Formats: sequence, C-alpha cells, structure tokens
Amino acid sequence: MTPAARAARVLVVDDQTLFRTGLTSLLAADERVEVVGQAADGADAVEQASKLEPDVVLMDVKMPNVDGIEATRKIIQAVPGVRVLILTTFETDSQVIQALKAGASGYVLKDSSVAAIISSIIAVMSGERVMASAVANRVLEMLTGTATPKEFYDGMTNREIEILKLLATGVPNKQIAYRLKISEKTVRNHVSNMYEKLGIYDRSQAVLYAVKKGLVEV
Repeated sequence: MTPAARAARVLVVDDQTLFRTGLTSLLAADERVEVVGQAADGADAVEQASKLEPDVVLMDVKMPNVDGIEATRKIIQAVPGVRVLILTTFETDSQVIQALKAGASGYVLKDSSVAAIISSIIAVMSGERVMASAVANRVLEMLTGTATPKEFYDGMTNREIEILKLLATGVPNKQIAYRLKISEKTVRNHVSNMYEKLGIYDRSQAVLYAVKKGLVEV
C-alpha cells in the first residue's frame, strides 16, 4: 500500500455468525482493509453504518428483520458517500435488479476468493461498479437496453411469464385460466410452449427455473 493510500473502512453485515466473523478475520489480515464493525441484520447494519460512516458496507441479502435490499436503501439515504457491495450466495436476477435500484455499487458472490472481494471493495470505494457474475452482466444488459426482457427470459412472452409465476406458486391450470380470464385450453397451450422454450418437462422444473430467475420467492 502506498503512503498516500489509506485502508478502506469496511462494515461487514451477515446474519451467519461463523461466516461473518471468518470473513472479518480474512479481510482484516489485508493492510488495504480496516474492518470497523460487524452487523447481524439489516436494522443493525443501518444503525452501525450511521454511527461508523464506513467507506464500504459488505451487505448480505437474506437476513431477518430488515433484509439487505431495504438496509441498502436506508444506508444510501442516511450516510452520504457510503458504498454498498452486495455479498450473497444467491444470484437470482430480481435480487440483482433490486440491489442496483436500492443504490448498491456492486454484487459479489460469497464463494468469491478473498482477493476478489478485496479488489471489489477497493473498486467500489473509488467509485466503480462491480458485477461479479454472469447474471449481473445480463441484468445490466437488460437495464441498458442491449437485451430485451424477452431475451432475458429465454424467449418467453409476458403472458407465459405471468403463467409461469402462477404455476410455480402451485396454482392449478383451472385457477390460472379463471384469474387471467382465458380458457383452460389456452393455459395448456401456453404451458406447452413455455416448456418447449425452456427445454423442461414438468412443473417441478418450471418451479426451479422461476426461482433461479427470481420470478418467485423461496
């Protein structure tokens, strides 16, 4: 580290104690990082960030009480200049979009190397955006208009996506037809077309696809 540079002041937020303390130790071993605090949920993260004013908040997504997306939104509003780096095992599209809309500067997966996480911290501290997954890159493509939602969901139409969401939450075809004011035969045709586009064969695979794409919550 050059004399002119200073360590990035980091707040680590994760509800899993073992992961949080382990990551804190690994980060603290690098002279480019100074871990100034830890938080176990979103509400604690907002409080700690307001008090400590870190340069970067490493933020888990799925946490009790206040989740990482909402905590990010509150921290960005409350602490000027702070950067939030979303840190998660999940890489569903909806979470990436929500995190970016909430004001996050980037997104790294928990299975990234410590070196990669530190590089991401340094990058967002200097004002860059960090997108460490193919999913995030595709989301950026969609947000910037280089990919359409239809391409993003493997060629499915808006109606097919609508039916998939209902299908994945356990709604039977008859109820889907009633809700969408279409015939049951039309629903079956949409489902058949959807399965063909996605290369799947049954409802359980459709549920997995919907979860992966962030169309339904688990």
